[in-house]
Amino acid sequence: MAEIVQQRIEERIPELEQLERVGLFTKKEVKSIIKKSTALEYKMHRLMLNKEDFIAYIQYEINILELIKKRRAHIRYHFKREEIEYPIIHRINSVFRRATNKWKDDVQLWLSHVAFCKKWATKGQISKVFSAMLAIHPDKPALWIMAAKSELEDRNSSESSRHLFLRALRFHPNNKKVYQEYFRMELLHCEKLRKQKNELEDAEMTTGEYEFSPEILSGKLAEVVYRDATGKINDAEFVISLLNIAAIFDFTKELQDSILQDLQTNYTEESVTWDFMAKRELEAAGAGEELRSAKGQASDINRREERCCQVYEEGVKSLPTESMWTWYTAFCLERLKRKTNVQELKEKRQARLLGVLQRAHDSSLLKEDYYKKWLQILLASGDGEGAASVAMAATQRFSQSVSVWSLSLQTLMQLGSGEVGRLFQDALTHINPKESLPLWQLQVQWSAANQSPEETEAIFKRGVLSAVAAVAMEMKESYLDWSYSIGGYKKARKTFTSLQESRPFSKAFFTRIIQIEKEQKTPKMNNLRDYYERALQEFGSSDDDLWLQYIQEELGAFGQPENCGKIHWRAMKFLEGESVERFISKYTLLQTGHLGVDL
Repeated sequence: MAEIVQQRIEERIPELEQLERVGLFTKKEVKSIIKKSTALEYKMHRLMLNKEDFIAYIQYEINILELIKKRRAHIRYHFKREEIEYPIIHRINSVFRRATNKWKDDVQLWLSHVAFCKKWATKGQISKVFSAMLAIHPDKPALWIMAAKSELEDRNSSESSRHLFLRALRFHPNNKKVYQEYFRMELLHCEKLRKQKNELEDAEMTTGEYEFSPEILSGKLAEVVYRDATGKINDAEFVISLLNIAAIFDFTKELQDSILQDLQTNYTEESVTWDFMAKRELEAAGAGEELRSAKGQASDINRREERCCQVYEEGVKSLPTESMWTWYTAFCLERLKRKTNVQELKEKRQARLLGVLQRAHDSSLLKEDYYKKWLQILLASGDGEGAASVAMAATQRFSQSVSVWSLSLQTLMQLGSGEVGRLFQDALTHINPKESLPLWQLQVQWSAANQSPEETEAIFKRGVLSAVAAVAMEMKESYLDWSYSIGGYKKARKTFTSLQESRPFSKAFFTRIIQIEKEQKTPKMNNLRDYYERALQEFGSSDDDLWLQYIQEELGAFGQPENCGKIHWRAMKFLEGESVERFISKYTLLQTGHLGVDL
């Protein structure tokens, strides 16, 4: 191994001598490079190779290249690149090849090699790197696309790019992204040929030596790709994506018309087609004179939107699906959100949206999400009666949706409806009990504000008996808080006493009653002990913080420090697993005064 390393170092000597001779590096710096390089070479020739060692070697060499580049610019010396930079670049490429041969599955390593080749003007290597990488990773479409783009952009070879795309399609015959990029490449190639032809004509040079086929110049190769793609992938959204790519180029009118015709003929059973065709109406040109005033512009925009809506209307007649109505509703909502100073246009947009929402609802094809938007618009416009009607209708349409019930009930609460109490009961009978917690919380919030304490307490008592643990625990905490807020300490203690044997519990239920006790002018230590003991019955085997808080209470002004030993002994006996170790470390900190009161 030492002989190989020595040979590698000796191979560096000519370039290092040149670096010193031309004044880019000092003698001391050259010695430092030799020392560091020797260490890195030894790591790369060990029996057990490490990928990080290769990366560190490559990074060190790249850093040297960067430093040389900066110093060349500083002293304005631009000669002897073949003798200085080229050997370093060649060495880095060699190390990259060794690394990628050893760790073939590391795609990032391959891509780092590609990035290096691009940056340091070794583009001739890129094709070889991509070829080797694709032999190992032919299952990754993104790499084929990257390689083909590189051939077109870095090496200006449309033929090689086309060849790679065709190879990619053998491995991924139904991949949309490969077809999209292949289609784009053919159009870019066509655009490049057209520019070359125009430049020759502008220079009044003969084009006899060059072959400019009219079919290729008009984008026939791209059309062949399109026909092949749509023959394998029957999807309107994909066809639209190809049409959008074609629209970028100014010579593809015939191709665009052909794609558009296919879309209208073969894909009318997909709602996205109707949406695309409708939105094209927004791009139609308006009357010039009329557009000079704000009102004229608003009138023109309104006409365009009306034409869009006519296409959508045809769509919902031809394809009455939820997806079709969703596109239509989304368009109307997006237009309403657009800012305008013309009130008449804003009103027309709102009326149009409300009409579409109503008709979609009547057809039972309105998505759940849009009921919220509908209610917001009605409430903002002051139509309380309409909002109440929509809220009721939404709960009938989505009777098992918690979010719809919550939204509708909040709307009716805001409107002061007298049906709210009954509707809460209806909601709880329709939805899954496991998802009912938000409704219970909403109900007690409403009852506390609008009903008598007796009625609110009755709701709490029903809630704490819920078979769903999350509901029961949350209701107990809320019941305790509510009791304290309306009846003070006595009411809260009475509520706690009535609930303390009714499982399940949350830790917060006990910590809240402890907090309430401590908020009193003269807290009773016996009561605090009872609360801690009851909490430890439930959580004593796993909650080390609870034991420490109990100990701190005894160390406080109202406690008896002599009880701490007993509590510590019990904690060590009851705690299980990792909580024992945490307790020991925290207790030690507490004894030494390094643990705060609030755990």
